[in-house]
Amino acid sequence: MTASTATALLLQLLADRNGGPAALLLDASRLPADGADVPLNLFEELANGSMGCYYRAGANDALNQACAQAGWTTLAADRVQRADDALPKELPPAVQWIEGDWFLAPPPKPVGTQAASRALALQLVQLVSADADTHEIEALLRQDPTLSYHLLRLVNSLGMGTGRRVTSFSQAILILGRSQLRRWLNLMLFSSREGDKRSAMLLARVALRARSMELLSKACGEDKQHQEQAFMVGMFSLLGVLFGMPLEEVLKPLTISEAVQQALLEHGGEMGQLLCVVESAERADQSALDGCLAALQLDADTYNRIVIDAVLWMQDVTAGKAGSAHA
Repeated sequence: MTASTATALLLQLLADRNGGPAALLLDASRLPADGADVPLNLFEELANGSMGCYYRAGANDALNQACAQAGWTTLAADRVQRADDALPKELPPAVQWIEGDWFLAPPPKPVGTQAASRALALQLVQLVSADADTHEIEALLRQDPTLSYHLLRLVNSLGMGTGRRVTSFSQAILILGRSQLRRWLNLMLFSSREGDKRSAMLLARVALRARSMELLSKACGEDKQHQEQAFMVGMFSLLGVLFGMPLEEVLKPLTISEAVQQALLEHGGEMGQLLCVVESAERADQSALDGCLAALQLDADTYNRIVIDAVLWMQDVTAGKAGSAHA
């Protein structure tokens, strides 16, 4: 396979009947009919991951058979249902998977303790982005048992070799370090929305975005600081969806660099180009994706390796495991 002719992969994330991320879908009809330059070795790698791997059969029998040999299962039409507005309350018995962007719809209006938790979460984002004192972050976490629970659960899942369970915020912050703390607290915001059925899929989407952008930044030859900022852009890009507010409003109280803000609000600069890459892939817009990669001077082989690594990392995050947080 040569870099100039490889096919950039387009993968969809499928939810199970309860709305949780559970499987990957590949549309084989979008692949070259002759199967040329299709990275079947990467298909095998994903098939060994924690999520089910399915393909929507194309017209080419040889290509379909190759997908099957790589460990992927053909997806019958009656096993999947599309939803773009809301998670269906009732599904036909045969339906096993839900595709579509239903989890990007506006959230239910929070009431009571949910509204208070959401307000605290926004304050937490502000403190972390401003690199506030550890005691300020601890004080805020103590006000919300859901947020604090998710932080300790994620930190304990890291397996940092400490030989003991992490039971305090100060201990967690010490073990993680501030850079890691910033990353995992941001992930926690998406995983701690009680009563919001979108949360699990939003967490999966944002984890995939953030990790992909970090790895794309590295592939472009950028330094660690740029890679961290690219990860932050991926994380913050869906805050508006999470809170049901215009992204510009959510970002107003946050202390973020001009480059990050420009990428988020205008898709400007190189980080804006990285965001265009992941958004094009999410829309399954092959021509736009190819154009974005060309603008960054990245070939499809490099991109495909990044996609597989990001998907596997996302699987660990959604499973409550914490793999390496850095590229």
